[in-house]
Formats: sequence, C-alpha cells, structure tokens
Amino acid sequence: MADLHVNIAGVDFKNPVITASGTFGFGQEYARLYDISKLGGISCKGTTLHERTGNPSPRIAETPSGILNSVGLQNPGVDVFIEEDLPFLKKQNTTIIANIAGSQPEDYVETVRRLQDADIDMIELNISCPNVKEGGISFGTSTKSVESITKAVKAVAKQPLMVKLTPNVTDIAEIAAAAEAGGADAVSLINTLTGMKIDIRTRRPLLKNNTGGMSGAAVFPVALRMVWQVANRVNIPVVGMGGITKWEDAVEMLLAGATAIQIGTANFTDAFTPLKVIDGLNAYLDSCGEKSVMDIVGKVQPW
Repeated sequence: MADLHVNIAGVDFKNPVITASGTFGFGQEYARLYDISKLGGISCKGTTLHERTGNPSPRIAETPSGILNSVGLQNPGVDVFIEEDLPFLKKQNTTIIANIAGSQPEDYVETVRRLQDADIDMIELNISCPNVKEGGISFGTSTKSVESITKAVKAVAKQPLMVKLTPNVTDIAEIAAAAEAGGADAVSLINTLTGMKIDIRTRRPLLKNNTGGMSGAAVFPVALRMVWQVANRVNIPVVGMGGITKWEDAVEMLLAGATAIQIGTANFTDAFTPLKVIDGLNAYLDSCGEKSVMDIVGKVQPW
C-alpha cells in the first residue's frame, strides 16, 4: 500500500481525504454509519461567535448534478462547540479543523481567540461571509479585505490558519496571493458558486433567500481549474474541493496541485464516498507504482 500521509502547514493527516464544512456536521451522525477515524480529517460545521438559527426555509433546492443551499450558517456558537461537540471529535482519532465565520472582523477575531486553547489542529477561515461593516460585500471578494481579515485572525490564532476561498471573484489566484500575504498557512477552495432556481408555477425562487450556494458534481471542472491556478501562484499548501464525488476526481485535484481534498455534497448522496475515495486513491497509486500520494501532487503536465 502507498503512503497516504500528508502534512499541511505542520499538521499531519493520515490521508488526504477531509470531509468539508457544512456537509458533515460535527461528525456524530456519520459516526453511526462507519468508523470516522479512517478519515484524514474533518472540517467542522461553520462556527460563529454566537448561536445562529440560519435562514428561513426553504433553504435547500436540487439542481442538475448538484444542490443550492442558503442554510445561513446555522450553528450553536463557538462556546457550545468547544464544550459539547469537540470532546466527541477528539475521541475519533482524526485531524480536526474548526471552520469559523462572522459578519465583521471583530467576530472572527474573538471566535479564534476563544479557540486558542481548544484541542483543535487547524482553523479554516470562511471568508465568503458578508461583511456588514462594508455594506454586505463578501470578505473574500477583494484582495484588500482578504489580506486584512487574514492578518487580523492570524495575529490571534495559535493553530495553523487555512483560508477558504470563494469562487465568486474575477481572479482567484490574486485572492489566494492576498491570503498568503496576510499570513495564511494554507488555502482551501472552492466554496460554493452563487446560483438561483425559480419555480415556474409559483414564479418564486425555490429558496426563501432567493439565491444560494451551488455545490455538487456540476461545479467540479470550475473548482479544478481554480485549484490549478492557485497552486501555480502561491507557495503555501492548497486543499482542493468542489464537486468531488469519486476517487478519480480526487486524483485530478491532487495532480492539479492540491495537497489534500475535501468532500462535501457527495456525503449527502452516498455517505460512504470518503471511504471509497480513500480506497480508490490507494489502488490508483499502487497501480502506478507510486510509493506516496505526495508523488503525484502538482504533477499535471499542461500542453
């Protein structure tokens, strides 16, 4: 068997397969189905400073080869996460990533400050959130705001910081470079693409929020292209996600330059997808005579 171990900013993962934030909760439901210690890591549900009830329903809509969601970061808040969810996670023998979100810079900073002494391995900074102090424009859509929020959070973070990038920008490589300039130890991408669906009978959007984030297999080629662009721009590790549904997708992401991958929406259609990807990746490496998964990272050969 090939060595599937990877290291991202000093954090060890037993394999490069991580479950994506927002699709795996805090792991308890999936732990009823299989041994989640087999996962390389878990990126927990997006956590905010205070409890959020999320957006009104309907907030999920199916699309061809994907879904739209406008859940609105429903979560119990960082203190409940530390006190109630983290103890369970730390018993699972896998790497734990705390995904955090906020509506103003102070929210992010205080959330990370409360996580300073928590037993987590890494922080993932969700910068797709609207910045209320800047008129609701996403933190992640300008190089200035990306560098600024990254720098502010990095100043108080004790754990390595990974910045999760939104694809809803003109040049994602520029955004990734801004995160790197702000002190990010790694970047992950892509978050969801903004989309919409309308019920032609009622003539209303299917989501109460009108628009939502699109994810699923349909976004994979876009995600792959962006991962490749970012990997060729920054000098920090890249974690690829967006539409991965099978091991072949994971191999493509690794070849494009990702050190690890995250699986999101596929968890809803087949809860065992992460395990199938791990097995398939291992079989692929063996068939190619590769001794380590790191041997294929960034090895795509462009024309």
